[in-house]
Amino acid sequence: MAVAVELREAGLPHGPLPESNTTPPGAAVAARITQAGPLPAAVETIPAPAVIAAQSGPALPETRAQGAQRMTTMEITMTQANKATETMMKAAEEAAEFGRGNVEALTKATQIYVAGVQDLGRQTFAMMQGLTDQAIEGAKALGSVKSLHEVAQIQSSLARAAMERSVAETAKLGEQALRLTEQAFAPLNARFTLATEKFARSQVAA
Repeated sequence: MAVAVELREAGLPHGPLPESNTTPPGAAVAARITQAGPLPAAVETIPAPAVIAAQSGPALPETRAQGAQRMTTMEITMTQANKATETMMKAAEEAAEFGRGNVEALTKATQIYVAGVQDLGRQTFAMMQGLTDQAIEGAKALGSVKSLHEVAQIQSSLARAAMERSVAETAKLGEQALRLTEQAFAPLNARFTLATEKFARSQVAA
């Protein structure tokens, strides 16, 4: 109004001020929504959580089934672990028992060998003592000879007797040494046979 009075006093043309074309933002949005018409059904009808739960099916029975399956899996795993532990313990016990058997067999073989060697030593000493005694008897016999022909006969007889006795005693000692070897290695051979049988059984079981 003050602007119009001033223009009129100055003699300038004037009239009513034009209306502002400015529209409040809220009114413009409301007008556009009104012009667009009602919202589509897909936008208007938003399913409620209860409807979604009803359409997706019951969750509790599935959770119980999954829990039961998980428990079954855990039981199977525990059973397999227990079986594996029992198998390992049994294998360890068998290995310890087999090791004790090996030690016992080695001890027995050593005892047999030592005893046999001592016996062979005694027999060897007896053989040497017998040969010595035979030589002494031959020397005594030579002391009473009256001719060289008798000396030659006695020496030949003593040498032949000593050779025959030595061969016989040596053969006897050889047989006893072979028997001793067989007896000493018998416990070890038995353990080797047992180990071979165990290995064969394990391969068949596998």
